[in-house]
Amino acid sequence: MSASVTPHPTRATRMALCAVPLLLMMAGMAFAHPGHEHESGFASGLAHPLLGLDHLLAMAAIGIWSIRQSTPMRRGAPWLAAGGMLLGAGLAWGGLAMPGVETGIALSVLLAGVLITALVKLPAALGGALIVAFMLFHGHAHGSELPPGASMLAYLAGFTLATLAITYVGRALGDALMAKENRILRMLGAMIAVAGGVFAVG
Repeated sequence: MSASVTPHPTRATRMALCAVPLLLMMAGMAFAHPGHEHESGFASGLAHPLLGLDHLLAMAAIGIWSIRQSTPMRRGAPWLAAGGMLLGAGLAWGGLAMPGVETGIALSVLLAGVLITALVKLPAALGGALIVAFMLFHGHAHGSELPPGASMLAYLAGFTLATLAITYVGRALGDALMAKENRILRMLGAMIAVAGGVFAVG
């Protein structure tokens, strides 16, 4: 007589289920961007992407989406995200205003969520350009919010490190979900897209 065996959730399922309440708990943090008034320099730059849910979701979504792309895109996505951030911050520090920065940030979250949900694959050149375009808005916002008296280089190092870390974590989550958990992957993408829509109308 054979005993029934209760199936255990996979590691990918456990990771995804942990990520859902984390995203929900952080939802109230997006609009005011709290915590960006940290002392100065490196700590402020490091906190900036981590304490704004719109920034956090965009970077994580890029990492998640990249895992289904070509090998060059998969490897290069975190660095393209960091490059877009640096370019946007450089434009802000150079005095070049970008219209609709907050709208661009919200749309980047929405579109990144749609890309995940639809399991969209793009040519490397187009995908890379899209990542840089998305993060240009985030970088401009970061650059515009450089605390008075802060070291520009330390601030830059902080938000670059945070960008890379968040995108790599997103990529690891996407990697864990890619093989067997497309339904959960799509659900996460849909949640991110909905959050982007909320940011856009809010």
